[in-house]
Amino acid sequence: MEITVAFNGKECIAKVHESQPDLILLDVMMPEMDGIETCHRLKANPITEHIPIIFITAKTSREGKVEGLDAGAVDYITKPIDLDETLARVRTQLRLQEMHKENISLQERLAESRKTAAIGAITKGLAHNLNNLLGVTVGYLDLIKHSHDNADLVKRSIKLMDNATIRMVEIVSQLGSIATQDNIQMATTPIHRLIETSIDRFLQESGVDPATVETMLMFDDKEKMSANNEIFENTLISLLKNARESYLTGTAPELRMISVQASITENENAPALIIKISDQGAGIAKEIENVVFEPFTTTKTSVGRGMGLTIARHAVRNLDGDVTLKPNPEGGVTATLIHPL
Repeated sequence: MEITVAFNGKECIAKVHESQPDLILLDVMMPEMDGIETCHRLKANPITEHIPIIFITAKTSREGKVEGLDAGAVDYITKPIDLDETLARVRTQLRLQEMHKENISLQERLAESRKTAAIGAITKGLAHNLNNLLGVTVGYLDLIKHSHDNADLVKRSIKLMDNATIRMVEIVSQLGSIATQDNIQMATTPIHRLIETSIDRFLQESGVDPATVETMLMFDDKEKMSANNEIFENTLISLLKNARESYLTGTAPELRMISVQASITENENAPALIIKISDQGAGIAKEIENVVFEPFTTTKTSVGRGMGLTIARHAVRNLDGDVTLKPNPEGGVTATLIHPL
């Protein structure tokens, strides 16, 4: 072991910045700046906060030891020092520090691997879906060329080409929203208005495929939050569409029940809006339950589907929120949207 020595708190902080040690043995009683203050300053600096500190103290009281641990120390040694005990504690902390570094490195490699896999999945799904949609467009265009004198066939072909083109535009738009992470414009808006506007849009866009939405808002109408209105509406609408599509084709609107329950509660020690969207549909198919948030994951046979949940989770996570799905015991699924206030 290479040892560097400092004789007071100020000198300690200066030398730590120079040499970045793996471990600090810090005496509590020192001139000018005591060990507790020195520890506080080291832990307040992002450059040095990760360095483990073992206090050396003459204080044998419980209060003295707790004070050191509260300051950020990982361990303490009481005077008079026993060399074997000191070395054992030092080696333990160095091993823990090495494991911590290996864990961080593993997490970074895992994150990079997931990122690469996600890019691969998006690229593969994008190529597959756009090729299929382009195939539809080219096929009907050829049909029009050879049957241009058949008005009904031309009209039907143009409509199907138009639908395929709209799908392609939607896919490109969704990919654009994944790529855009910066410069998100936020505004303070009444929460009930955000939710009600989203549900109104969903019902209008449902067209011939409607559902019945029951809403329960468990907070005062005056409650507001900082949000990007477009991201919020698109996310909530995507979750509502997912709930509606979980019911079998042909199910009557009054039987396509979707429950929306919103409340304000603590999430990781910060206030957040929690919205639960529940349905009584077919639930999550076994073959996709572990990859339901992956790009282009869907049980639908139509082309260009499977990006809604991917976009929803990605957009909300960029705002430090989250989207989760959980099967209901009685059937169906509950999607939970967590949005920081």
